[in-house]
Amino acid sequence: MGFKMGIVGLPNVGKSTLFNALTKTASAQAANFPFCTIEPNVGEVGVPDSRLDKLAAIATSKQIIPTRMTFVDIAGLVKGASKGEGLGNQFLANIRETDAIAHVLRCFEDGDVTHVDGRVDPVADAETIETELMLADLESIEKRRAGLVRKIKGNDKDAAQQDRLLAEAQAMLEEGKPARLVEVDAEDAKAWKMLQLLSTKPVLYVCNVGESESAEGNDHSAKVAEMAAAQGNSHVVISAQIEEEISQLEAEEAQMFLEEMGLEEAGLDRLIRAGYELLHLETYFTVGPKEARAWTIREGTSAPQAAGVIHGDFEKGFIRAETIAYEDYIACDGEQGAKEAGKMRAEGKTYIVKDGDVMHFLFNT
Repeated sequence: MGFKMGIVGLPNVGKSTLFNALTKTASAQAANFPFCTIEPNVGEVGVPDSRLDKLAAIATSKQIIPTRMTFVDIAGLVKGASKGEGLGNQFLANIRETDAIAHVLRCFEDGDVTHVDGRVDPVADAETIETELMLADLESIEKRRAGLVRKIKGNDKDAAQQDRLLAEAQAMLEEGKPARLVEVDAEDAKAWKMLQLLSTKPVLYVCNVGESESAEGNDHSAKVAEMAAAQGNSHVVISAQIEEEISQLEAEEAQMFLEEMGLEEAGLDRLIRAGYELLHLETYFTVGPKEARAWTIREGTSAPQAAGVIHGDFEKGFIRAETIAYEDYIACDGEQGAKEAGKMRAEGKTYIVKDGDVMHFLFNT
């Protein structure tokens, strides 16, 4: 399981430039005018993980297969989008299908690049988009609650639960706050997620700064950092221009370029890591002579559920999982060494998989 992140923002903030860099394609047209992205562009990238290379080297794996992450480049939203302004509701629907939202915020000064509101104020830009998502949710909730009245009168328990949750979301939104702030009980969690409200999506603010500010950020990105902290959201500082340049280079050249810019790693790596933390994701590995492969799971995933990520039959017929911690696999120079050192464990159905576990599943067919 990977995850899908929607890249949103006002026009001309660098969304498509960032998308092109992340997916190393030119499929998203980057141009200095609003709505140059008419259809949502979808791109998949391998998630960089240095652990996978080390595991493959020890196991002499013929193939390395990283886990995948999907980016969706969604056209620039504008004030009034919830009422159909700009390209409106078409794009709000695209956001609904994503796991998380990356708000790309313009944190750079450039007189040659037009700002739709004629000023550079990333905090105000973030509020504009958040407001549109909240207004779209309110409109959706009102329609959906009206459609539930008959079912509720017929004592439909699911409809009653849905209406109760929608009412809680509506109350929060009417206070001018996003629906993600509603406290949801465990028994309501699944039904809540199925509501697919736009303002419940986890948010990662992406501060797009100039090339010279990519290492330390600037006053604009500092204000975004304050806003994110106050909301309990996260942020990353990235120069989309630098990421685009890096995407055209070979690995060694890219590393040299990063060092010259005073950067330890590419923005893609930081963006993915921030996304993983935002969605509480982890990685486990399967390793052998044929391939070394990474798999994405959510924190708290049991061994059978993790097996099911590979194939449903693995979960249904799960017997046990032969498990080695990543650090033990490296220290013992592979599976055989880990076995001899007593570091391979046989884990059952109740085992909660840990980030970095190297696993081999035994199951009945």
